[in-house]
Parts: sequence; structure tokens; C-alpha cells
Amino acid sequence: MENNKFEVTPYEVTGKVDYERLEKQFGIMPIDDALVERIEKLAGASNFMLRRRIFFAHRDLDWLLDEYEKGNKFYVYTGIAPSNQMTIAQLIPFTFAKWLQDRLDVEVYIQIPDEEKALARNIDFDTAHALGYAAALDIAALGFDSKKTKIFLDTEYAGVLYKQAVRVAKHITFSMVKDAFGFTNENNIGSIFYTSMQAVPAFLKSVEEGHNVPCLIPLGVDQDVHFRLSRDALAKLGYYKPAIIHSKFLPGLSGAPKMSAHNASDTIYLSDTPEVIEKKVMSALTGQQATAELQRKYGGDPEKCVVCQYYKFFFEPDDAKLKAIFDGERNGTLLAGEHKKDLAKRIIEFVENHNRMKEKIKDRLDDFMVRG
Repeated sequence: MENNKFEVTPYEVTGKVDYERLEKQFGIMPIDDALVERIEKLAGASNFMLRRRIFFAHRDLDWLLDEYEKGNKFYVYTGIAPSNQMTIAQLIPFTFAKWLQDRLDVEVYIQIPDEEKALARNIDFDTAHALGYAAALDIAALGFDSKKTKIFLDTEYAGVLYKQAVRVAKHITFSMVKDAFGFTNENNIGSIFYTSMQAVPAFLKSVEEGHNVPCLIPLGVDQDVHFRLSRDALAKLGYYKPAIIHSKFLPGLSGAPKMSAHNASDTIYLSDTPEVIEKKVMSALTGQQATAELQRKYGGDPEKCVVCQYYKFFFEPDDAKLKAIFDGERNGTLLAGEHKKDLAKRIIEFVENHNRMKEKIKDRLDDFMVRG
């Protein structure tokens, strides 16, 4: 039996991730067909990210849906701590949040902790702040409703967030943080406090409304640790524990388990030019044989093929068409060159449309931003 070693933390993902083992390790529940059907019935539409288990696990999602059916409407909270230009992989939770807003008419809170990467990486605060605003524009350009969306940078919304973060911090010890993140005495005290700031939007609407409001957090599964620490603290403060829905990782172009914003050659940024996108995609790892002749004869493995995974995660929402792509890879009728050229074309079209939307709304970004 192969000993598959992998590690998933908020700061690093290594090895081939076994998501079933990760569910047991993190204590999260798999999303089953019944739960998907329940969400789609309430939404009145199907969602390919749920059908394909790109969102694969959860905490208390069934409870959240119970509350919604009782008329206790929830809100969505998600966010990003940018350390570079935004990548296509980082759109996953925001794309799903927008779908929830469109289908269930929910408010969306988006936290951009511009201080976090300045504390955790070698990035100065001014750069982190500028990256935060660039991310805010990228997120708003997905088509969120400005009347039902609040985007905030931690350093600009600290007057609201900090008071609540202190309340959370009283219930999280240094020992808990060290155990959860593997911190040592050399970690700065800002990084140690950060989880308390990240917890605040999960109950902020309850503070604003003066009564408990359920919250759903779509996130990459590597970020779950923050809420493993803070959910009990929120309950001690008298608030609902947030429900969480966890996504898998879009791989890097080379087959790395998670696309990294710090490896330019392995990543597609929303700021990449068409020429750069095409060059990157044409170098992507496939699951095909070494030559066209061998591929036609033996076929390949779409599960190992990065190109197939990009279709699955984003660029082919039609299940029948996706099956044809996977079957073509598997039976040898689809060759790497045509495969990659088609994907590059789709990504270029997506990025160009996205950038046109950014240009259209850039003067209205303040409509989404809250400060205080």
C-alpha cells in the first residue's frame, strides 16, 4: 500500500492530497447527494461545483439549511489574504458565493485581511494594502450586487473589527494557536492574533442585527483551521457557530497540488496577457502518453491531467461535454495539442471578459467597500 504523505496548512500544501483522509483528519463531513439535492431544491438551480464535489465537505451545513427553511435567512462570509495578483484558483469561493447571492438572495461579506500576508510573508504593508484593493476590484467584477455585498480591508475596518476580535481572542490561548499552526516562539505576535480577526465576520451580522444570524463560509479546505479554533469561542460569546463548506484545490499547471500565487510559471493570474496564458497552458501537465502514437494506442489518465481538471473546476460547466473531454483523454482520441489550445482559448476569453468588467466598474468600487 502506497504511503501517501501530504500536508495541508493555511501556509503550505504539499503532496498528493487525499481528501477522504483529510475529512477524518480535520473532522469535517463529506457532502453527499442528499445534501446537494437539498441545496439545489432551495436554490431552484443546479450548481456544477456541488455536483462535481469541487465543494466536497462541510461543517453544520445541514443545520444552516434547517434554519433557512424555518425562515432564518443566512448570510455568506468569505475572503482572501492577497500576497500577489489574483489567480483563477482564488475565484472558487467567490464564484460560489455569487451563485448563492443570485439564487438565495443572501448578503455577502468579503474580508480582505491586508495585514495578514504582511505579517506572515516578506511583504510590506503598503504593498499588501494595494494588493487588497486590486483583489477587491477583481471580486466585485464577478458581478456581485453592491447593495447586498460588503467588502472591507482589515486595516480600514479595524474600528469595527478590532473590538469584536478582542472578545474572540480572550477564548483562544497561545497554546491552542501553536498547536494548530505549528507556530514557534519566533513567530511574530501579529500572526498569533490574526485568527481572532478572521473570526469576526462570522458573527458580525449578528452583532449588527442584535440577534443571531446564521453564517455560511465557503473556503479552501486549507483555511479550515482558523475556524476550528474560533467556532467554540463564538459559541462561548453566545453566537451561532458558522457553517462551513470546503473546496478542493485547483492544481498548478505543473501538477502541484495547489496553484500558488508565488510561482508565476505554474499559475494563471487574472492580469496575464493572452500570449502569456497561451504559453503557460501549452506547457501544462497532461495525463497523456509520451507520444501521439502511444496516446492513440493506450489513452491517458484524465485524473492526472491538469488540463482536464481546469475544465472540471471552471471552464466546462456542461457535464456531458466534460465527460466527452475525459473520455477523449482516456481512450486516446483527444491529443494534448488540441486539448491545450481549446483550454487556452477559453481561459483567455474568460480573463478578457473579466478585465472588461473591471474597467466598467472600477469607478464604482466604493459602492462595495465599507470602512470604519
